[in-house]
Amino acid sequence: MSDEPIEDAVERFLDETESALHDYDQGYADADATLSRVRTYVDELAAAVDEGDEA
Repeated sequence: MSDEPIEDAVERFLDETESALHDYDQGYADADATLSRVRTYVDELAAAVDEGDEA
């Protein structure tokens, strides 16, 4: 996510999280897999925010 504007990082986070939840709702992923994906997206968003604070 480096050099990505924070607005784009948030948009991507929301899209990816929505996709993970949709996959769970459709039965394509179990709860543990979905939570793991969402945690990854949270970590990526937090890193983007931290990078934005440093700029």
